[in-house]
Amino acid sequence: MSHSKCCHPCCNHELPLFADLEMADLDPLLFEKKLRQQNIALIAGIDEAGRGPLAGPVVAAAVILPETFDLPGLTDSKKLSAKKREQLFKPIRQQALAVGVGFVHAPQVDEINILQATIRAMCMAVARLKIAPQHLLIDGITPLPLSIAQQTIKKGDSRSLSVAAASVIAKVVRDRMMVVYDRRYPEYGFAGHKGYGSVKHRELIAQHGPCPLHRKSFAGVREYV
Repeated sequence: MSHSKCCHPCCNHELPLFADLEMADLDPLLFEKKLRQQNIALIAGIDEAGRGPLAGPVVAAAVILPETFDLPGLTDSKKLSAKKREQLFKPIRQQALAVGVGFVHAPQVDEINILQATIRAMCMAVARLKIAPQHLLIDGITPLPLSIAQQTIKKGDSRSLSVAAASVIAKVVRDRMMVVYDRRYPEYGFAGHKGYGSVKHRELIAQHGPCPLHRKSFAGVREYV
């Protein structure tokens, strides 16, 4: 059996890899089931939204689901329409044992870089859970500087239902924020592109210059600072 390093800062031993990723593709609760077999019940899935945009915050969510969680249609938020994400948002909040959301705004992204901003938002999301998790399942390859047992999962939002739930929460919260910001800065069309670098958005930045929501360290914005 292959092995992976434990991400827990207090451990230096190796843990068996819970499952071949191909098996996780077939069963998005496989990681959670393996943990529950070890009497680990409070499992927080963690994901973010907004690493790539030219404007707006990076938002992270942490979600602890009950063992009885059942929500057909839930998967990686990027594979869902905006309408479907909105439909799933409330049931996730209703069924989850705990939900935490963290966000880092554009000035901080410029100050510490997008990777560190993402880590900070994820740590904030975990800290805002009303129930302390026993284990973290994190989308991606970067562990968090927290003294909680954890595992990173490539494409975790497609391979873990807990992470998928977090991806939907993060994406919906961020999209809603960008709609609100659109009313404050209507000349940029944030309600449509949500801050991503569409052709129209880039044209508007060139025309009006960046606003306080823009990430001035990002190509496509810094040229007009």
